[in-house]
Amino acid sequence: MTRLRSPLFVTALTVLMAFAALGTIVAGVASIYGQRAAEDARAGVRMRAVQQTRSNLRLLEAELQTYRLLPIMLGEYPDVRAALASGKVDPALNTKLALLAERTGAPVIYALDTQGMTIAASNAGRPDSFLGHDYRFRDYFTKAMASGATEFFALGSVSGRPGLYLSRRIDRAGRPLGVVVVKVEFEKIARAWIQDRMATFVTDPDGVILISSDPKLEFRTTRRLSPSRRAELVETRQFGSSPLAPAPLTLAEGVSRLPDRSPAITVSLPVPISGWRLVHMEPLDAALRTAAARTRWATAIAAMLTIAAMLGAWWLYERRKRNVGARAELEAEVARRTAELRATADRLQIEVEQREASDQRFRQAREELAHANRVGSIGTITASVAHEINQPVAAIRTFADNAAAFLDRGEPARAATNLQSIVDLTSRIGTITAGLRRYARRGAGSIGPVALDEAIDGVRLLIGDRFRAKGVTLDLPNGPEARLTVIAGRVRLEQVLVNLLQNALDAVADRRDARVSVTVGRKGRDVVLTVADNGPGIEADIADHLFTPFATSKKDGLGLGLGIARDIMTEFGGTLDLVPAPEGAIFRMILVKA
Repeated sequence: MTRLRSPLFVTALTVLMAFAALGTIVAGVASIYGQRAAEDARAGVRMRAVQQTRSNLRLLEAELQTYRLLPIMLGEYPDVRAALASGKVDPALNTKLALLAERTGAPVIYALDTQGMTIAASNAGRPDSFLGHDYRFRDYFTKAMASGATEFFALGSVSGRPGLYLSRRIDRAGRPLGVVVVKVEFEKIARAWIQDRMATFVTDPDGVILISSDPKLEFRTTRRLSPSRRAELVETRQFGSSPLAPAPLTLAEGVSRLPDRSPAITVSLPVPISGWRLVHMEPLDAALRTAAARTRWATAIAAMLTIAAMLGAWWLYERRKRNVGARAELEAEVARRTAELRATADRLQIEVEQREASDQRFRQAREELAHANRVGSIGTITASVAHEINQPVAAIRTFADNAAAFLDRGEPARAATNLQSIVDLTSRIGTITAGLRRYARRGAGSIGPVALDEAIDGVRLLIGDRFRAKGVTLDLPNGPEARLTVIAGRVRLEQVLVNLLQNALDAVADRRDARVSVTVGRKGRDVVLTVADNGPGIEADIADHLFTPFATSKKDGLGLGLGIARDIMTEFGGTLDLVPAPEGAIFRMILVKA
């Protein structure tokens, strides 16, 4: 009896140990592979979320750039100034504003007198006309009258439709005439953001959702409002009668929750409006389910491989007890099972290749979308051309006047010199405007070796007379350091220097000992240019967003120059920064030496 039980006990013990080993191996594979698959799923979703957020932000920025120049243009419109000066309604002006709104796509354009009363509006002929309405209670009127320009998001008191109000004060001889307002609505942008189960929205500094791909989230809050702030918003009627209830979602550093409580990855980027942020929530549950399915497949394959190995070991053990025929049968069985495993591995390899092909098609589509968004930002480049072309035009006027004077005095040689300078400046203007066409294509202009002394001579030609006229000392390098060669584009390098020097001139114009200097030095293999002045310096609250478009400390400035200058330097492979200074302001340019 003992002899019968002993082999049975050994066999049972062997089977139990084999299953224990199998369970340990499968559990280890499931744990390690499951964690890695979940991490890969989160990383993939985060990458898609970042790409989608940047794409949505470019779409919003392009829409804002389209309309931001309208108030500036209307400020120079003679009919608007005449209507504000007279304070009387002009039906012809209403018709012109309606035509301008139709061509630009702006929902409404209107003009307010100094008392906040609407005297002209593009919707004058519609039932929801703003004509004759008093908007002195609106922040976009009071802040524009106080500071010159503002951007304010609110619910329309007449139309009931939310939008961003771009307002600018119109002055004549230092006296305000009134305010022009352009309303921008984002319904089209919000529709473009709509995707299956994703959420994209814009919040203001209070955490109130202003624009959303889900209309149910508009005017909800992403964080708790203080009672005083809530009372202030109700009093100003910025959001009408909206209760400003909390949004049915959760925003967190790790995993957020969508309105249906499903997990999501959240990415947030700043919008070029003070305090605004664009938030995009990418669903995570589908990726986690896919990772779990992959884990189950990996676990199953590991179990199959382990079972196959155990069976093979078992059959090898049994082979020692069997005859030659049994051994051949065992080898055939092992070969059959190995072929099945190889077929399974081949199917998995085909699936991996299909996934890689799908990923390649996705990357190609993403690159095409990036190019389309770059073309959509053409409004920014148009604004830069309009801003930067003013200096050569002013210089042409000066040279033309001088040439006329020289001709009157019978000095044709000196007049010819001025006329040749006009020809050179005209060619330079053509080079600047040609950059706009290049930007719409793939590529961004010609960059190569440029001699610093040639660029500095061009700058001296453009603005030297202005410094002498204002009695400001301008120190430009003329030694061996000025003859270095850098990687840049000559015209655009001159644009950066002219912009910095003009800003410095405006800053020191009222000082008795005014001085502006440009120095050239070396930093390793790079070339460093500094533009320094002894003016009042730049205030800390302006310095933080000095290079942001439309951020300016000048009363009549557009806020485009420094942003354009930094973009140009980045394209050259260099940098442009404001560095701390004990007196005045110092801007540092770093260029690559040719």
